[in-house]
Amino acid sequence: MASRKNIKQDSEDKCPDCGSTDIIHDFHRGEVICKNCGAVIEDAMIDDSPEWRAYSAEERNKRARVGAQTTYTRHDKGLSTQIGIEDRDAYGRKLNPRQRSQIYRLRKWQTRTRVNSASDRNLTQAMRELDRIGSQLGLPQSVKETASVIYRKALQQRLIRGRSIEAMIAAATYAAARQRRVPRPLDEFAKYSRTSKKDIGRCYRLLINELSLKIPLTDPTSYVVRFGAELNLGGRVVKQAREIVDKAKAERITIGKDPVGLAAAAIYLAGILEGDQRTQREIAETATVTEVTIRNRYKELVRSLGISFTT
Repeated sequence: MASRKNIKQDSEDKCPDCGSTDIIHDFHRGEVICKNCGAVIEDAMIDDSPEWRAYSAEERNKRARVGAQTTYTRHDKGLSTQIGIEDRDAYGRKLNPRQRSQIYRLRKWQTRTRVNSASDRNLTQAMRELDRIGSQLGLPQSVKETASVIYRKALQQRLIRGRSIEAMIAAATYAAARQRRVPRPLDEFAKYSRTSKKDIGRCYRLLINELSLKIPLTDPTSYVVRFGAELNLGGRVVKQAREIVDKAKAERITIGKDPVGLAAAAIYLAGILEGDQRTQREIAETATVTEVTIRNRYKELVRSLGISFTT
């Protein structure tokens, strides 16, 4: 009898003799059998499973002979192979000097063939910069994928020519973060990139206009949660700040206001109401805004929402 691992029941097939849908796929024998009448519906079935066995995920990864999944965050989308830097053969034995010299030449030419055009060299540098910025800002993989797609479209339309690669990839990442609703302030991109905030903003507007990108409005609530975690605020303060933002949106006082400054002011106000206050300077440094902005938004929230408290 075949093992339970190699048998699969499928209710979608039908037996041509008795019409039963109780069908068994026996991969061990390569047969499709009707469980009701025992008729062999198909034989010599192709088994596309691996010829080796693995008893753990680590062993399965070691024995697998396929590469990583394709990704737009690599200039070649992860499709090309690469000669390793280990000077050992397949059996783990060290190579002699003649073999090492030969492998060195092969590795050099293989690298040149992988990056053999100006666009490939541009993408190689841009994807390296994207990985660095994404790591600094803690962006998820989905944002990096979207940013790489935006940059590739800009490269196809020749928008990169005459402009800084660092500024364009930072602008593409900023746009991707907003599209994926994982926003970061533009000041943070300027802080971790090797270009100025003005250049990033200029490139961002260029991408929006030339590529017709649809950028949703930034919700201040997403900043509230993030700033609250960085300031080590309690759950009650964060909840109160989110409620303040929701009331502000209902009163339509968020229109035309910077969502970062509004979130910072909501956190400051919620801290006062809940007795877990942070100074304006601490919040301003975390939110990368000025203390004047926090004070102005704070006064507007108190006046518009009619909040009263004793100091």
